[in-house]
Amino acid sequence: MTARGCGILLHVTSLPSRFGVGDLGPAARDFTGFLHAAGQSYWQMLPIGPTNPFIGNSPYSSDSAFAGNPLLISPEDLVAGGWLTDADLASFVSAFDASRCDYSGAGAFKEKLLRLAFARHGERAAADPLFAAFCRENAHWLDDYALFTALKERHCGAMWSTWPQAYAGRDPDALAQAASELAEQATYAKFVQYLFMGQWEALRRDCREKGLLVIGDAPIYVHFDSADVWAWQGYFKLGQDRNPYVVAGVPPDYFSPTGQRWGNPVYDWDAARADGYRWWEMRLRHNFRLFDSVRLDHFRGFEAYWEIPADRDTAVDGKWVKAPGKDFFTAIGKRFACLPIIAEDLGVITPGVRELRDGFGFPGMNILLFAFGESMNDSPDPPHFHTRNRVVYTGTHDNNTARGWFENEASQADRERFFAYVGHKTDAAGFPLELTRLAYASVAGMAVIPMQDALCLGSEGRMNMPSIAAGNWSWRMAPGAAAPELARRLRDMAALFGRLA
Repeated sequence: MTARGCGILLHVTSLPSRFGVGDLGPAARDFTGFLHAAGQSYWQMLPIGPTNPFIGNSPYSSDSAFAGNPLLISPEDLVAGGWLTDADLASFVSAFDASRCDYSGAGAFKEKLLRLAFARHGERAAADPLFAAFCRENAHWLDDYALFTALKERHCGAMWSTWPQAYAGRDPDALAQAASELAEQATYAKFVQYLFMGQWEALRRDCREKGLLVIGDAPIYVHFDSADVWAWQGYFKLGQDRNPYVVAGVPPDYFSPTGQRWGNPVYDWDAARADGYRWWEMRLRHNFRLFDSVRLDHFRGFEAYWEIPADRDTAVDGKWVKAPGKDFFTAIGKRFACLPIIAEDLGVITPGVRELRDGFGFPGMNILLFAFGESMNDSPDPPHFHTRNRVVYTGTHDNNTARGWFENEASQADRERFFAYVGHKTDAAGFPLELTRLAYASVAGMAVIPMQDALCLGSEGRMNMPSIAAGNWSWRMAPGAAAPELARRLRDMAALFGRLA
C-alpha cells in the first residue's frame, strides 16, 4: 500500500433503482460521480456472483465463483445497447419498494426481460464475433457453468448430487449428449453472462476515467450446490455419495457457545496441491481481472480451518486442520506480477496467521466498532495500534451500523471509553462522523466507510446479521441520499487527513 486513500463500502444491490434491486446502470454511474466528487479512491463492494432466494440471497453463497449475478444487469442499459426497447420495460415494470431489495420480484422481472432479449437477439449474438470471443476466453468456467444451469433446469432445481449418476459423476459421453440436447438453454446462460460482463466492463471504464479503484470480495468457500463443486469434485472432501463428509465453520467462542456451522464443503488441499492449485489460479486470475484488488474472506482459513463432521448440527465437534497457506501463496504468487489481496483477518488470529499475512505483505483489517471494548488495549483495533499496511473500517457488512451500535449495542462503559478517547462527548447522530474522523486520521493506508455510516443511519441500515437466516442483504440507499453536501464533507475530511484522491 503505497499511498493514503479512502473509499466507500456499498454493494451494488444497495443502489437506488426502479427495478427492485440496485444494478450496474445509471445509479452506479451516479455513485461513481459522487465518489469522485467526494475525493474517494475506492469503491468496495460485496461478491457479485449469482444469488439464490433459497439460501437467503446471500452474496457469499453462490452457484458459481466466476459468474456474474443476472440481477445486477441494468434494464436501462439493455435498452441503450439495443437489446430491448423502452416499451419492453413499460410492459413489464411493476411497483417495487425503493427502500428494500425485492429479490423475488426483481428476479422474475429480469428473467422475463432477459428471455425476451435472447428470443429476439439470440441468433444475432451467436453470430457476433464478440460473443464468440467472450465464450472462448471464458470457456474454462463458462462451459461448465452453462451446462450446470441447463441441467439444473432439466432436473427442476434438484441438487446436482441427486442427478442421475452419469450427470453427477460427469460421464464424458453423457455430458456431451446433454450439451447437445440442452444447447439452447446453455447458450442462454452464456448470453446472460455476456450481457453482464459488457455492463461490468463499462462500469469499470467509468471508474477508471474518474480515478476510482474497485475492491471486490472473494469468499474462501463455495456453495456445495454450485458449478464449481460439480465440475471440480476432486478439490473437495466428498464421500462416495458425492456429498460432503466434513463441512466448514468456526469453533465455539464468546459470541456463540456452539460455534458456526456454515455447511460449505471444505477443500482437499492435498488434491489441490497435486494439481498445482489450478482451480484457485483460475479463480484468482478471474477476480483480478474483475477488480483492482480483492478482499479475501476468512483469510485465517488458508493457515488452518475448522472442519466439522457433516452429520453434526453444530460446530462443537469440529477440529482445526492445517491448510497449505505458505505453499499455496508461494505457488500462486509465481504466476502473477502481484497479488492485490486484502486479508480479512478478523476474529481470533494466531501468530501463524499473522506470519502468513505479513510474509506476503497483504494488508489486514481493523474495525473501529471493535476498538472500545473492555479489553481495548489488548485489541489491534484502537487507532493507536494501527500500522500503515492496514485497511481501517468503521464497521463491515456483518456489523450493525455505527449509529445502530451506539444506540442499541454499546454499553455505557463502551461509550465512556470512546468519549475519553476522542476527548469529548457526542450523541448517536454525531457518533458515525466521529468514528469516520478517527478512521481518516489513522496511520492505516486505506480508510473505508460503509455508506450507511457516511449517511449516519441507524440499525435500519444494517446489511447483515449473521445469526439471522432471513431478511438480510436487503438495505437500499434512498434516491438522492448521495448528495453534494455529503460529498463536500467527505472531500474536506479526506483533504485534511491526507487521503484526497
